[in-house]
Amino acid sequence: MAPGESNLKTLLSSLKPILHTDLFVFLTIPNTTIAETIPNLHTLQPHLLFQETEGTTVVVTRDRADSHGFTDYIFPCRMITISVHSSLEAVGLTAAISAKLKDIGVSANVVSGFYHDHIFVPDGREEVAVRALRDLAQEN
Repeated sequence: MAPGESNLKTLLSSLKPILHTDLFVFLTIPNTTIAETIPNLHTLQPHLLFQETEGTTVVVTRDRADSHGFTDYIFPCRMITISVHSSLEAVGLTAAISAKLKDIGVSANVVSGFYHDHIFVPDGREEVAVRALRDLAQEN
């Protein structure tokens, strides 16, 4: 069994969303080696790299994207971290979060890290999203 909490009721009652102040963006780079495309990857400091057939998705702060010459990014967003250490095998957490945000009309791009889940929501919708997640925790 993977480390972290897997009981859905416990996870939901322990959400404690943390809103990050940085503005994030999504961009894609060709599927060459990352070192060829971004020779100074360490200074870009991506929060996420995910390789897909069509290209590698990069999630990075807008400031870092701009300073590295990336201008064709999309989805300016804010990151909310769910502070509970959730198991990667937990069932229903991201579904419950997505459903709650769907009910208030907020897009949710959820990423699971080893320790926490992170939700990218459109810039300007972060406060309403955090309130909804706090409400979800209180409901459980």
